[in-house]
Amino acid sequence: MAEIRLQNLAHSYSRTPSSAAEYAIREMNHTWEQGGAYALLGPSGCGKSTLLNIISGLLSPSHGQVLFDSRVVNDLTPQMRNIAQVFQFPVVYDTMTVFDNLAFPLRNQGMAEPQVLSKVHEIAEVLDLHPLLTKKASNLSADEKQKVSMGRGLVRDDVSAILFDEPLTVIDPHLKWKLRRKLKQIHEQFNITMIYVTHDQLEASTFADKIAVMYGGQIVQFGTPRELFERPSHTFVGYFIGSPGMNLIEVERCADGVCFANTRLSLGAALNQRLDSLDYQQLKIGIRPEFVHLWDLPGSDLPGAESLVEVAADSDAFSAEVVHVEDLGTYKILSLNLDGQPLKVRLQEDQVVPRHRASVSFSAQWLMVYADDFLVTVDAQEARHESA
Repeated sequence: MAEIRLQNLAHSYSRTPSSAAEYAIREMNHTWEQGGAYALLGPSGCGKSTLLNIISGLLSPSHGQVLFDSRVVNDLTPQMRNIAQVFQFPVVYDTMTVFDNLAFPLRNQGMAEPQVLSKVHEIAEVLDLHPLLTKKASNLSADEKQKVSMGRGLVRDDVSAILFDEPLTVIDPHLKWKLRRKLKQIHEQFNITMIYVTHDQLEASTFADKIAVMYGGQIVQFGTPRELFERPSHTFVGYFIGSPGMNLIEVERCADGVCFANTRLSLGAALNQRLDSLDYQQLKIGIRPEFVHLWDLPGSDLPGAESLVEVAADSDAFSAEVVHVEDLGTYKILSLNLDGQPLKVRLQEDQVVPRHRASVSFSAQWLMVYADDFLVTVDAQEARHESA
């Protein structure tokens, strides 16, 4: 196991990059603690695989350093770094049996055959590979080959870290959940540093204790699944995490808060002061569909639905037009038009669905404000003083 630290790390595939846009990895500092289970989450092209290949030693960074337990490893090969890496598509030795594929890295280390036998059977048990041990790898299906490839990475318990680059892409959907849980169990059993690259938020949340969300070559937030969901520090995290993602509405500053079209939201004194001290180009509010409160009172009963509405967060309701309802079985997604802006609300299965207009409000606890896409925060002491 190893602590992996990235220090002033940046990478460009251009020999002479002239702008930040030419960097696949923009300068970052980040630490993966020893023995942790981590996910690197983001859309295609955000730099996930590039970063993983830099950590493993398959790629040399343009700038900065990679440190394993405070030792700079930039010039070390993957073998010298003692890294196990599982790729998106299975890499197996087709002419060998499944047993010999799993045993290969152990025998390569000179491990005694009784220990090889014990270790191979241990991993075969975890990955349900016992029925396949005597089969040639060339006769396996794609998902069986990937299980063997994963097993070859997991069979060694002396590695600095195991890196997974979207390993479940070729796995049948009904097996994915089972394998994610098995990887989690393996981590808990062996306490190996694991970094799991994926674009699937469910995979990331199932496997990882902490998730690093990448966007545009940067890690824009690093935290637990709950932290990413409840308090996204970047608008991309709010949009990318959750189904559907966070409601984001561009707003402008106005007296005691923010506004859009004819709708005004009052903000707390501490948050207003913080906004007054910032220099920004764009301002947005964000709230997750799960945290929009739908009132039983019909929106048509609210006075002044089309006039200027002044409400404090956690107070009176806004009137919105019902546009569409999606019934997804265990819950419904209500699409609204709030003063010209789309707004989604997640309803429980048994919750009454309004027909034409709906009354909604935003809890101050769950309403986020973003300046140039980054969350605006206030000092905890100021927030406690204000709430008192």
